[in-house]
Amino acid sequence: MSNNSWSPDQPIVSIKDVHKSFGDLEVLKGITFDVMKGEVICIIGPSGSGKSTLIRCINALNDINSGSITVEGLEVHDPKLDKLELRKKVGMVFQQYNLFPHKTALQNVMMAPIKVLKQDKAEVEQRARALMAQVNLQGKEDSYPGELSGGQQQRVAIARSLAMNPDVMLFDEVTAALDPETVKEVLVAIKDLAQSGMTCMLVTHEMGFAREIADHIYFTDRGVIVEHGPPSTFFTEASDPRTREFLSQIL
Repeated sequence: MSNNSWSPDQPIVSIKDVHKSFGDLEVLKGITFDVMKGEVICIIGPSGSGKSTLIRCINALNDINSGSITVEGLEVHDPKLDKLELRKKVGMVFQQYNLFPHKTALQNVMMAPIKVLKQDKAEVEQRARALMAQVNLQGKEDSYPGELSGGQQQRVAIARSLAMNPDVMLFDEVTAALDPETVKEVLVAIKDLAQSGMTCMLVTHEMGFAREIADHIYFTDRGVIVEHGPPSTFFTEASDPRTREFLSQIL
C-alpha cells in the first residue's frame, strides 16, 4: 500500500492481530487496535505483559511473527520497507536516554537531521534551539549529558526525537529510571507535546498521568489486551478482574 493512499481520516497507526515470540515464549498473542491522528494512547499493565515489545514493533526495532502494523499506510514489516522512511515518521524515546556523552545537548538534538536527513545546519540549529526551549531546557544547550540530571537528559532525548519532525511519538517507560522529583518535568514536556496535537503512544506506569492525558487506555496482560477505554470509564468501571486487581495495587 503506497503512502499516498493514507489520509488523516484513517488510523495513523493500525495494528492488526500482531503475534510476536522470542523463542518459545509468545509475548504478543494477537494485538489489534487503531490510533487516529492526534490521539494520545497509554498502554499499561504488569511487567512482562508485552507493552514494550509492542511499542518496539511499531518502529521495526522488533520484528513480528504474524499480523500487520501500518504507519500512515506503510507496512512496517514489509521486507522492502525503507526503515529510514518509517523512522522519519515515528520518533521514539526510551527508558535509557542513549545520548552521545561527548556531544552537547544541542549537538545531540541536531545530529540526526543533519546526518540522516542531510538538512541545512543553520536551519537545524534554529529548530533545535526552539525544541530545547519547548522542553524547558533553554540555557542548557552547551551542557554535556554528564552535566545534566536524568530528567534533563530525558528531555534532551525528547527534543532529539522531535528534531526529525515525526508524525507519531512513542514513549517506552520514559520515567522509569528517574528520581521522583525529576519525573514531573518529563511528564510536563510530554503533556505539552500531547496538547499540541502530536500523536503519542506511551507505555507508562504513571497512572495519574495516564488518566490526565490519555484519550484511550489499553490494559495488557500476558500478551493480550484485556480491557480498554477512555480514562473517564477505564479507571472507575473496569470489568475484568485482572484489570481491577492491577488498578487496586497501584492506585
